[in-house]
Amino acid sequence: MRIDPKDYTFSGLKNETVGRLPGKVAGQQFVIQDCENCQIYIFDHSATITIDDCVNCQIFLGPIKGSVFFRDCKDCKCVVACQQFRTRDCRKLEVFLCCATQPIIESSTGMKFGCFQYYYPELALQFKDAGLSIFNNTWSNIHDFTPVSGENNWGLLPETAAVQDYVPLPSSEELKAVRVSTDATKSIIPITRGRRQKNSDESCLAVFFAGDYTTANARKLIDEMTSKGFQLVQTKEVLMKAEDAHRVFQQSALEFIPLLEKGPVVALEFNGDGAVEQCRSTVNEVFSGTKVFVSESKASASQDVDNFYNFADMQMGM
Repeated sequence: MRIDPKDYTFSGLKNETVGRLPGKVAGQQFVIQDCENCQIYIFDHSATITIDDCVNCQIFLGPIKGSVFFRDCKDCKCVVACQQFRTRDCRKLEVFLCCATQPIIESSTGMKFGCFQYYYPELALQFKDAGLSIFNNTWSNIHDFTPVSGENNWGLLPETAAVQDYVPLPSSEELKAVRVSTDATKSIIPITRGRRQKNSDESCLAVFFAGDYTTANARKLIDEMTSKGFQLVQTKEVLMKAEDAHRVFQQSALEFIPLLEKGPVVALEFNGDGAVEQCRSTVNEVFSGTKVFVSESKASASQDVDNFYNFADMQMGM
């Protein structure tokens, strides 16, 4: 079957609402260029996407296996999930981002970032098809290739920023068929604080080991902790070897090493006064039959968090 590039391009559009339904891009490359005042929704996974010379557009991009590259765009609001994120010569982009690696901006100003939050029924499988983990999101850790001394080319969106105020739900009949929710509690990607100021000097590390219910268990613990007012700072899904376990789990390493062969671990950092005690009691009550690593005490917890994320960042080449 020959691929017609026209089916994978939006070009030269003005004042239009356009998109692709789940299953219609199916891992191909996509090109968006020279669009103005448009609402664009790619409700599918893709290989790479380039966005060039777009002005005042609202854009949703489902999981991108490789890179997304914005060039010469201005005044756009976006929701994006990708492996790599880059901008060049852009002005005033506001992006709710899920990115597996460190996002990069170059010769770009007035950039604002928030944590990806979005749901529709097909989205979880699209993340899998794109080879992206819902737990690997470095949305707030931006690298500016071309910093200007005394100026900040980027910042974070307000914590209260709601996706639908930036990228509204699609208005066209065709695209309304996708059952979208921008409710933070439904988001496929856990909402993390990232680099925002922590509220407390107490953090706690919890690590789930690979198995059939790892994702569901991690989500359940996130729900339990956030409903009690604790904040999820960051999450990571990464493979560990025995020597990594010694570094991270210290004296309890031996009990966890046999579990590492089954696949990647999922780690969560919670923050708030009393986080360690609450996390330990929740794990004991809710996951009694499951082996989970949880920090022992407030004193050791900050070291646990540092040990784990230093190891994970090295693993992921950050």
